[in-house]
Formats: sequence, C-alpha cells, structure tokens
Amino acid sequence: MDSMVSNDAVWVFGYGSLMWRPGFDFVDRRIARLHGYHRHFCVWSHRYRGSPKVPGLVLGLDRGGSCRGVAYRIAPERADEVLAYLHEREMITGIYRPSRLSMTVTDDQGTIDRITAQTYVVDRAHPQYAGTLSRAELAALVIQGVGTAGPCRDYLVNTVEHLREMAIPDRRLERMLALVEDMRAGRIPIPTPPAGPPPHAANLHRA
Repeated sequence: MDSMVSNDAVWVFGYGSLMWRPGFDFVDRRIARLHGYHRHFCVWSHRYRGSPKVPGLVLGLDRGGSCRGVAYRIAPERADEVLAYLHEREMITGIYRPSRLSMTVTDDQGTIDRITAQTYVVDRAHPQYAGTLSRAELAALVIQGVGTAGPCRDYLVNTVEHLREMAIPDRRLERMLALVEDMRAGRIPIPTPPAGPPPHAANLHRA
C-alpha cells in the first residue's frame, strides 16, 4: 500500500540525462513512476544534440502512458539553488513547462511512497515540439544530430543503457534504438530528415 512522504520534501524527477548526470547534490535517490506521461524523443534540438543547421532531438515528457525514471530528494537549504540550476538548464527556449506532479517512488526494500516532484513537461504548442513526426523521421534525426553535448545517438544509447542497468527498460526507446542501428547498418533506408522549425534565438550564438 502506498504511503505519503513529507509534503515539505523537495523532489526532482529525471527521465533523461538527469538520471546519470543530475548536476546537483541530493540526499536521496529512488526509482520513480509517473503516470499520465511518457518519455519520448519529441523535442527539436539545435544546441545540445543538434545544431542550427543540422538539428537533432532530445527527450521530453509527453502526454499519455507512464514513465519510470529517477527521483532525487533535495536538502531544503539547497532547494532554491537546485531549482534555479534546473530552470537555466531546461528552460533555454521555453519548450518545457515546469510542473509539480504526483508520482510513486520505491526504496531498496520495496517500500512504495507517493511524492510530488518538480519535472519538465513538453509544451505541444511550442515550435520545437517534434512529437508528430514518424518513427523513421525521428530515427533519421537521431542519426544526424550532433550538438554541444555530443551525438544524439549517444544520448539515446546512454538513456537505454542506464534504464537497463536500473532494471526499468523502456520498450519505446528500445525500439527506437533498434531502428537507428538498422538504418546505420544499411538494413533499412534512412529517410531524408525533416528540416524542422527555425532555431530559437538562444541557440543561434552557441559557445
């Protein structure tokens, strides 16, 4: 049966690179499940995993289904600092909506608690939303994208591998990785990647 941890606790939910590269200190880390949203390569990237001329993709939380990831509990005295860091990291172009969502977390003994955590949900009305593209088009963008954080394919591989290590594999991403590898090996033709929207002004002058 679910229990409820303190409502005063500050939690952050990670579903992509935050799972292996949070970039902030935390006092607890647990596997979490969020209902109502799923992890999806649905955000055009002109910076971290793509460029203004050759875009790639990054993950977003999109509506529907469920998502398992990592929840981090933040010390109260560090909460403002951590949330400011996350806002700067995630809100460069405004593609995400900062949200506090209810989810469950599980500790090493299997105890399930219900928490509310800060996370970032994709804004489907934003020009960078790529969730309407076909799987083949998304795979082509994953193959071509290289940004300041490295190749988009590496991002996909890292996410899949970390989810496997945590024993919470994501079938949608597993299928995407299989499609990407089939295309790279020549077993399936790579379609012409869509051009995508114009880059956001924040991504035109990268360091």
